[in-house]
Amino acid sequence: MDEKKKALQVYTLLNKTYPDAKVALHFSNPMEMLVATILSAQCTDKRVNMVTPALFRKYKTAKDYANADIKELEQLIRSTGFYRAKARSIQGAAKMIVEQHNGKVPNTMAALLGLPGVARKTANIVLGNAYNIVEGIAVDTHVKRVTFRLGLTKHTDPTKIEKDLMALLPKDKWFKFTYLVIEHGRAVCKAPVPICTKCVLFKLCPRQGVEKYV
Repeated sequence: MDEKKKALQVYTLLNKTYPDAKVALHFSNPMEMLVATILSAQCTDKRVNMVTPALFRKYKTAKDYANADIKELEQLIRSTGFYRAKARSIQGAAKMIVEQHNGKVPNTMAALLGLPGVARKTANIVLGNAYNIVEGIAVDTHVKRVTFRLGLTKHTDPTKIEKDLMALLPKDKWFKFTYLVIEHGRAVCKAPVPICTKCVLFKLCPRQGVEKYV
């Protein structure tokens, strides 16, 4: 099957299965989206959503994060893991936002990538969810695993995976594709053992790299 047709079939089947797929992180403005996404690295969205209510009550603007006591910030986010590095990234990004972007989270890929702790995944999530701007496809651990197994990419590097997926799907599908694949990764195409016998994509999937499934 043509790879583009296959990718569209994957999208269509997942969209029927998970019609309400969307970002799981809770946020109400671009700064909250940025902070939550930084916290989600190596951490579940569920855990992040347990931490952010108290965090967002205490710090409401980029200036608040920039001026925060770093030890207090670390303790508030401690349970998300790698909390010292995350606190440095959040405060570093906040300071740059205050100093270079008038306190407003930037709405371009280039500017976001200039912030500490922000790579393309985070930038895509912030742009898409906070600003409705789509410049790429966010590749998290679920997207990386599922698209490799499906044979939509041969790569393991997120930037290369993103390029492969962008070439296969029309731009109007990019944003939701991430969240469809994340839902499928959580529910069926799990690590380390996927539940292939219950998978709507079973007939399409070469199960690339899968040694065992149920």
